[in-house]
Amino acid sequence: MAPVEFVSQQTLDRISSEAKHSPRLRRNYNFHASDGEICHRLLNALEPDSYIQPHRHLDIHKDETLAIIRGRMGMVVFDSEGVVTQKALLEPNGDLMLVNLPHGTFHTLVSLAERSVFFEAKAGPFVPLRPEEKAPWAPPEGDAASAPYLASLKALFRSHP
Repeated sequence: MAPVEFVSQQTLDRISSEAKHSPRLRRNYNFHASDGEICHRLLNALEPDSYIQPHRHLDIHKDETLAIIRGRMGMVVFDSEGVVTQKALLEPNGDLMLVNLPHGTFHTLVSLAERSVFFEAKAGPFVPLRPEEKAPWAPPEGDAASAPYLASLKALFRSHP
């Protein structure tokens, strides 16, 4: 049996530091033992210049729940043409701190503060995103157009202090 695991500020500091020094500027800390498990639970540290291409999960079992633990993040939801249909500022002590995303919903998350961390839960097993799950109207990760696109997503939250 696995031991009880508590998450401390030091744990958050460590994964945030690892995110800051990783090429993608993010780092997972998994509670599930393998990618094959049926329930995935993890912390995800996300730095402000990390870009997550808008995507959706088409598997009917892949609803996602995200709860911000530290920092500030912007959740952006799109229609199938790439039009923003919803946006929400997520903060641990703010008005909104958790989002439940139904499968099939195009979305992305942007970090608006250094050392931001969120908790994620969704069904496993892990399967890489298929081409039809990635937003065709958004630049792929690593593309030269991803930085200006990320800046435009962050601009959606400039009115927030």
